[in-house]
Formats: sequence, C-alpha cells, structure tokens
Amino acid sequence: MERIDKIKNIIQALGEHKDSQAAIELLTEFGTNSAEDEIRELTAQALIKKNTHESLRVVLISKGKGINDLSARVAMTSINELLSLKDKTEAIKILDDTIKMHSDEEVRNTARSVRALMTFAS
Repeated sequence: MERIDKIKNIIQALGEHKDSQAAIELLTEFGTNSAEDEIRELTAQALIKKNTHESLRVVLISKGKGINDLSARVAMTSINELLSLKDKTEAIKILDDTIKMHSDEEVRNTARSVRALMTFAS
C-alpha cells in the first residue's frame, strides 16, 4: 500500500473515531499542518464531516486551514464539503460569530463569502 493510501486510511479512521476530541486534536496537529495539499484537503473533509462545533471551528476560523487555506484546492474542497452538509446549523453559527468577532479581516471576509454561499445553497 502506498504511503498516501495509508495516510488517507488514517485520516478517514480519525474522522469516524468515537473519541471526537482526541481525533480532532490529531487531525488538527498533523493533518491541517501538513506541507502536502492533498493531506490538508482530506483532513478538512474529515473535520467537516464530523460536523461538531470543535471540528468546524478548526476549518472555519483558523488562518491557513480549511476555508482559509492558502491552497485554492484545499479551500474550495472545504467549501464544497460545507455546502454538502445536511445540517448546516453549527457551521452557519460559527461563520456568523467569525464575521462579528474575528480579529483578522481576511478571515472575516472569507467567512462572510462562505456564509453567503451556504445561504444560497440551502
């Protein structure tokens, strides 16, 4: 099995792991900080699919992660994953809070754009 296939399996397993907090911490520490776009992309997808407050905060409000990733591929994959959520309630709540309170203007602007997309997609 190739290295990337092993990593994909680990990310998927962490995304489905019952101990949500520990899985989120591992995905955040190793996945979202990876130098490889594909790993960051898969990690963002796994965190969004968890659809918890803690997992969504990582990909919605952290500069350089998820929707705020410098890679357009990672950011767009994150946005598409958000749009495909059945229950968008928590994501919208976090985006609203980010728009109102985040200290970084660029993060606020991204949150505002994604929030608009989610409103129109509903």
